[in-house]
Amino acid sequence: MVTVGVLSLQGAFREHVSVLRSLGAQTRKVTRPEHLEGLDSIVLPGGESSAMVRIAANVGLFPVLSQRIRDGLPTFGTCAGLILLAERLTDETLDGYGRLGGLGITVARNAYGSQRESFVAPLTVTGLDGDFHGTFIRAPQIVDAGDAEVLASHAGLPVLVRSGNVWGGSFHPELGPDTRIHELFLQTVGVTV
Repeated sequence: MVTVGVLSLQGAFREHVSVLRSLGAQTRKVTRPEHLEGLDSIVLPGGESSAMVRIAANVGLFPVLSQRIRDGLPTFGTCAGLILLAERLTDETLDGYGRLGGLGITVARNAYGSQRESFVAPLTVTGLDGDFHGTFIRAPQIVDAGDAEVLASHAGLPVLVRSGNVWGGSFHPELGPDTRIHELFLQTVGVTV
């Protein structure tokens, strides 16, 4: 059985764990560097990216995880997880804190608005039949996809991208009953559950 790690510092990690378990994956909550041993892939959830980088800094998690991602660990970051994977941000709020990198994209934090401006939008996703309803909550916006492959867009901007084994989405695929984004990620990076 495969083991999928879920970064569990803060945010929507429980929802990702639930989806992954429903697909037959064994999961492990990741809060420290030693929790990375033996993982087949990892999911970085939505939440508050500034809280995540501060918590991770206290235990030295991100330098080790960043190296694992560079070494090929299949990784999927959603919402705040996307921010952690982005090589560039449009603001400086996380400067001074180590992020992960892995996606050569530029992201604007909270660009889709405040909590009150959250929305659900139908998305056409490469590799899926029929729309996927993406939930956007204080979502980051991919303002430049760089060399990443765009798998879905909303209002003319990328909202789901991948570069090799690293995926990133502006929305929360773990919210709602549709598990196809998680399935597609696992299948595409060769993780069979």
